[in-house]
Amino acid sequence: MANKKNENGLYPISPFQQAVASCCGATITSLLVTPLDVVKIRLQVQSNPLTKGKCFIYSSGLMDHVCVCENGNTKAWYKKPGHFKGMLDAFVKIVRMEGIKSLWSGLPPTLMMALPTTVIYFTCYDQLSEALGATLGKGDFIPILAGSLSRLGSVTVISPLELVRTKLQARQLSYRQLHVCISNTIAKDGWLSLWRGWGPTVLRDVPFSAMYWYNYEHLKEGLCKRYDMHEPTFMMCFASGAISGSIAALLTLPFDVVKTHKQTQLWECETLNISQRKSASTWTVMKKIVAESGFTGLFAGVIPRLIKVAPACAIMISTYEYGKAFFRKLNKKQMENN
Repeated sequence: MANKKNENGLYPISPFQQAVASCCGATITSLLVTPLDVVKIRLQVQSNPLTKGKCFIYSSGLMDHVCVCENGNTKAWYKKPGHFKGMLDAFVKIVRMEGIKSLWSGLPPTLMMALPTTVIYFTCYDQLSEALGATLGKGDFIPILAGSLSRLGSVTVISPLELVRTKLQARQLSYRQLHVCISNTIAKDGWLSLWRGWGPTVLRDVPFSAMYWYNYEHLKEGLCKRYDMHEPTFMMCFASGAISGSIAALLTLPFDVVKTHKQTQLWECETLNISQRKSASTWTVMKKIVAESGFTGLFAGVIPRLIKVAPACAIMISTYEYGKAFFRKLNKKQMENN
């Protein structure tokens, strides 16, 4: 590790320390956001019971998760019935009747995907930003390029794991059976079959990441200049994350709606073990949505998405930056003692 400050006047940290900081951020975000998901899904299932072979996608703010249904009863953590009048009523009744731990009953599937994705994503972003800055110099394009490439990489690495997780959830396979199932899939459809659903995910997540990091870096830098600080405070990062996350979520919502349509169809085929018809293009799905629901159909669920994404982005980035600040102080102390 270098023994001097970087160009921003900050002590450098190692990739391992960046990974630890992002892992802590993902864990804290999941712990705080998962109760909202548990309540939301319980309300959703109460009003719209799922039929056999159906599935839907929910997001913890960090990762999307596919939940499947069989014989009219969900096989996931939200299967208990309830009679809730609203979100606050659901919170109170779930805690009173099932215990406060039930609010985090969706945590395992969240952490299983969120931790590796977040570690890859945030660590790659910082490493790419430093490398691109050193090679190409400073510029507004650095956050856009680094954010896009890091998200593209994390989605590509995690997509097969999401496929494996969904197969396990849908069919309750042993690991040996899972290996046989995946081997047969590869033999039949090729290695690319492990990345089904990759396209719609990239179309939503890469533009989101580009806009998010561009706005975040500009907001953070503006606040630091305004208060004459080298390093942003926790609240500066929190506010910048919330605002940039909201903007990116709003502008990429049509792609999120299309992704949900296509991914739900994909996993229904996986759940029922039936052959999938040729996937419609993003443009075709958009035209279908507009024809059936009007232009506003492309922005369906805008309020729930903003309510979920804004705090998730704010919590994640502020805890991540706090973790990096902790390691910078630790490195500074070690360098001064040497």
